[in-house]
Amino acid sequence: MVEAKRLADSANPALEQLALARFIESGELDRHLRRMRVHYRRRRDALVAALAPHVRVLGIAAGLHAVLELPAGAPAEPAIMAAAARRSLAVTGLDSFWHEPGERPTCLQAGYATPPGHAFPGAVDALALLMREAASPGS
Repeated sequence: MVEAKRLADSANPALEQLALARFIESGELDRHLRRMRVHYRRRRDALVAALAPHVRVLGIAAGLHAVLELPAGAPAEPAIMAAAARRSLAVTGLDSFWHEPGERPTCLQAGYATPPGHAFPGAVDALALLMREAASPGS
């Protein structure tokens, strides 16, 4: 096993591995993960609340991204992506990930981990406005 590891990856960062080992042994990793779960759950909850009722958030309440499903009749993904880019919002279109033929909903992926604390409320407000406009075309 040692030889297989050496052949597969001979450039392990020893200092970082030692730091991680200490982080784990001291219990700091567990404490950090508990803090971050609460932090990111609050961010996700704020995002979901800001988007309701115009956009449905799919999936489980975990991770650092949300999948947003717009209602039927919303503009096509390219139009929404262009509008997001004009507002400096980084969202990912999911159209190319669908493998089933036929009608499919317009879905985007939005990360909620990246914006710093001071910028997060503004980013959520901007995304919510964009999603409201996309969910209610022509209004």
